Amino acid sequence: MTAANHPPEPEARPRAGAVVVGASAGAVEALSAVLPGLPAGYPLPVLVVVHVPPDKPSAMADLFRMKCAVAVREADDKEPVAPGTVYFAPPDYHLLLGRNGELSLSSEEPVLFSRPSIDVLFESAADALGPGVVGVVLTGANADGAAGLRAVRAAGGTAVVQDPATAQAAAMPRAALAACPDARVLTLDQIAAFLRGLGDRHD
Repeated sequence: MTAANHPPEPEARPRAGAVVVGASAGAVEALSAVLPGLPAGYPLPVLVVVHVPPDKPSAMADLFRMKCAVAVREADDKEPVAPGTVYFAPPDYHLLLGRNGELSLSSEEPVLFSRPSIDVLFESAADALGPGVVGVVLTGANADGAAGLRAVRAAGGTAVVQDPATAQAAAMPRAALAACPDARVLTLDQIAAFLRGLGDRHD
């Protein structure tokens, strides 16, 4: 029997290896509707870039540690990525995922005036995981994340975009959709359910 006689199911996708998320203006509210929905024992790592001021500590990890059932931390350089953990990019550093499964921090030039950059994270994850990466672009007021989400799709990964009509700042999801017209367009509640479903299928 040849593979040609047994085409894959239309919805069949490679098992997810990691979720990467980008958000800017309105990020706290949007992430508060998504991350607390992840259950204890969630099997995937979640890497998050939020545009935060570069010159002061970020409260994102502390804030979401109190809200979430999964572990939440600020990413460290050369840290092996672990399942069931949300990693926030620290202020003024790009966050990347390497092919060796380690996180790395970079002080390379800002991208679209942003460091950390959503594009940098998404592109590194696409390179590291190929079809196993799930990219999620949430609310924001610029175009960061569009090129990165396009890289995720080009690598065979899954693209998810917050419905711009529900975003506090619609520019970022609109730019992501322009770059990836076939992305899944979901509300925040639907994104939370979708991410939970990825974990359920990770057996």
